[in-house]
Amino acid sequence: MAETTFPYRDPSLSPEERAEDLLGRLPLEDRVGLMFHTVIEVGPDGELLDGPGAISKSSTREVVLGKRMTHFNVHGLPDARTAAVWHNRLQRLAQETEHGVPVTVSTDPRHAAAQNAGTSWAATFFSQWPEPLGLGAIGDVDLVERFGDTVRREYTAVGIRAALHPTADLATEPRWGRQRECFGQDAQMVADMTAAALRGLAGPDADRPDGEPAVAATTKHFPGAGPQKDGEDAHFPYGRDQVYPGGRFAEHLAPFERAIAAGTAAIMPYYGRPVGLVVDGQEIESVGFGFNRQMLTGLLREELGFEGVIVSDWELVNDNHVGDQVLPARAWGVEDLDPAGRMLKILDAGADQFGGEECTEFLLELVRDGRVSEERIDQSARRLLVQKFHLGLFDDPFVDEDAAAERTGRPEDVAEGLRAQARSVVLLHDGGGVLPLAEDHAGPLRVYAEGIGEDQVARLGTVVATPQEADIALVRIAAPFEPRDDLFLEAWFHQGSLEFPPGLAVRLARIREHCPLILDVDLDRAAVLTPLVDVTDALTGTFGVSGRAWIDALIGVVPPEGRLPIELPRSMDAVRASREDVPGDTADPLYPRGHGLDLPARRA
Repeated sequence: MAETTFPYRDPSLSPEERAEDLLGRLPLEDRVGLMFHTVIEVGPDGELLDGPGAISKSSTREVVLGKRMTHFNVHGLPDARTAAVWHNRLQRLAQETEHGVPVTVSTDPRHAAAQNAGTSWAATFFSQWPEPLGLGAIGDVDLVERFGDTVRREYTAVGIRAALHPTADLATEPRWGRQRECFGQDAQMVADMTAAALRGLAGPDADRPDGEPAVAATTKHFPGAGPQKDGEDAHFPYGRDQVYPGGRFAEHLAPFERAIAAGTAAIMPYYGRPVGLVVDGQEIESVGFGFNRQMLTGLLREELGFEGVIVSDWELVNDNHVGDQVLPARAWGVEDLDPAGRMLKILDAGADQFGGEECTEFLLELVRDGRVSEERIDQSARRLLVQKFHLGLFDDPFVDEDAAAERTGRPEDVAEGLRAQARSVVLLHDGGGVLPLAEDHAGPLRVYAEGIGEDQVARLGTVVATPQEADIALVRIAAPFEPRDDLFLEAWFHQGSLEFPPGLAVRLARIREHCPLILDVDLDRAAVLTPLVDVTDALTGTFGVSGRAWIDALIGVVPPEGRLPIELPRSMDAVRASREDVPGDTADPLYPRGHGLDLPARRA
């Protein structure tokens, strides 16, 4: 149990003073442990895992007491109380160390509908909101700040004190598979919304020990991950390259400059390696941004003045083996280096934490061999400790297990999230004059539906089995992608062509022969909708919108007000001819950024 009389235990001292005192007391193993930030999983009923999990590599006791790690990215959480119970058990375990350094629990986004084990978690007991692209479609900066504040309150109720978001990338490459995490393609709008999200996550009186608990935000992916060559994602070897054929590097950087000014606690560089990039007349080394000293020390630290934590994206050092699949280390441009060599290059670049790694023994050996100085370890350990003190974790790391369920998924937060979903719906096309629909239509309406629950369709009338029986057809589909499942995580990423199979338009036209058709496409990234316009009476685009919220928009309970935050290209030929770093660069887009129709007034 930690000694209580040392200065670092004195809340009247500044976080910097407390961190400096503790830094001088921590053994090397504890300082090195601070520099690793990896996945952790929750055991049954909130137990601490006593062995490896589905993705986590070691038992919880081993990483906390053996490796002295204190930063963990939590994966699945079953419910609020279990999450809180698990968190408190984790903190009690950390208190068994000599100095009782508390754990910082982080998470990828978990307030929307989509789930990707590599990037986000679906909302379950938290309030559900549209994806960031949907927030961008609404364009309401104040709403984004309220959203950030809601996230903060719900996270802190269960012990999550670090957010691996917001995403400040620009969605300029229509094929890129992570567009849904972005606010859009316009740099100014993305910068405004990133700053608003950061204000919400920080919360009121965030620097006061007695103020509301803050969440330390990690803005990603520096210096902008959007311009992926051919839209392939840098998680995978075929997506290692980032390119700037339009010379728009500064545009992609701009939201990160705004995030720094807004006080982001941490910044995460992306995996991609810049190809042919020249900044201020200097050719940038073609290695992944996490290994890139010109970017992290030269640009981020020295030129932009960032003083917070730099955490690498996950697994730059070691391959990740899960079951019978592998995800190679994202050591793009330095694949020939061994793990120790990669670690040295990451440290030299200026990073403070190794994301997704727990190989503390490698770094300890590098220090003991004289290849890394203790002064370099202290540089990063100091920043990480200051952040823990700013969060108040040393003063009270525990949460109220009995109150966790009441403080998450509150009715008013659920209602605002649902309303935001409906607001974010983009009415792309209404040539058939079928909107707005009427709830409890006299008759009632006979509705043929695909991709939406019967309980929601029942609000409009009677669900029927075939279009031939229907007065109206409602169909919801996902945006197209090319399924891939060779590498670990690959199946979660929607990549490749944006074209639907040719049979879809034919099938939709057959439905429409019997009744008017309203089609919705869930746009987790751009899509070529050209063949679908002429076979629909109304067409909407959504960004993680539930069936209930979509119906709310169609009947005008919450009128749709979304405007496209990204352009929708007319063809794949136009996409292939566009430049990855240039927003709105496809020729003659079907729907440009900003397109969206207002819901017509209800007819008498």
